[in-house]
Amino acid sequence: MIYNRVEKLAIELSAIGLGGHEYLPDGSSRGFNEDFKSAVKPGYQGQGYGSEKRRALLRTAYEYGVNFFDVTIDPEKEALGRNLKEVPPPYEIYIQTRPEGMGYGYDPNNQKMGDYALLKAEVQRILALMGREHIDFLNFPFLQSALDADLDYIDKMRYNVAELKREGLIRFASADNFSGGRTYLAQANGGCFDALAMNFNFADDGALENVLPTAAQRGLAVITREVFQKGRLFAMGEEVGIGDRDLLSRVALKWNLSVAEVTTSLIGADDVAQLKNNLSVVTDPGLSDEEQQVLQVLCAAPTYIEYVGERRARFVD
Repeated sequence: MIYNRVEKLAIELSAIGLGGHEYLPDGSSRGFNEDFKSAVKPGYQGQGYGSEKRRALLRTAYEYGVNFFDVTIDPEKEALGRNLKEVPPPYEIYIQTRPEGMGYGYDPNNQKMGDYALLKAEVQRILALMGREHIDFLNFPFLQSALDADLDYIDKMRYNVAELKREGLIRFASADNFSGGRTYLAQANGGCFDALAMNFNFADDGALENVLPTAAQRGLAVITREVFQKGRLFAMGEEVGIGDRDLLSRVALKWNLSVAEVTTSLIGADDVAQLKNNLSVVTDPGLSDEEQQVLQVLCAAPTYIEYVGERRARFVD
């Protein structure tokens, strides 16, 4: 494994992290694509999470030295907490998760996240659900609308993060949003976060210009996701005649690893074969001439052209 040190936090994170999504037969993620409204609320229960298939993924991740894990909805949280007892990691790991029903557009102006009592109660609920003493990285996914509606919102985040740390409920705080560059810069400059979590890939690279340099200047870890663009990567491949999904996955992941400011890239995997293919890039992380050519060909795909235009627009002031 390749490890990236975050000096500000005095820790090293694996360059590849494992997401907690489990998948339906059509390749879409469970929960969100089964009952979205319920899945993003506290207390949502799913059936069959954390089975032997998932435990096998954990064992493989340990073999390769993965030490960063991310879970979102409640069934993923519960399953990871249970699986970590069934398949204990042989070394220290870090878990990132988020409060349910408080982030993104799930709560108007993210008011609940700004209320310390509500946020603390949610963190305590998560810890009980996962059977953990603390959350390593609590993700704060608020939108620009929260900052526009409440000029003191960053101050509230600063207080909430400090109090959660003081009470030993979290170790670190990561900031996240779907609003784009302006919000990420406010989060990075807020002085209360230890990391930024974001969508980032070769077709969604708007953070390169201002956000990532600011994160580096502030000493923040950068945790990326959607390396495979929720499957759009494979649609791009089909459009330009590249059907080798393993190759496409490796190329997309290597691109993320080539960006110096990126600390950890989260990937999803449905089975051990997929995970091993992705983790194999650590033995040769540089993009070969052939892989560079694959990227160039993908950039001609109609799906790429549509996707990149939409995503980069979020990082234009």
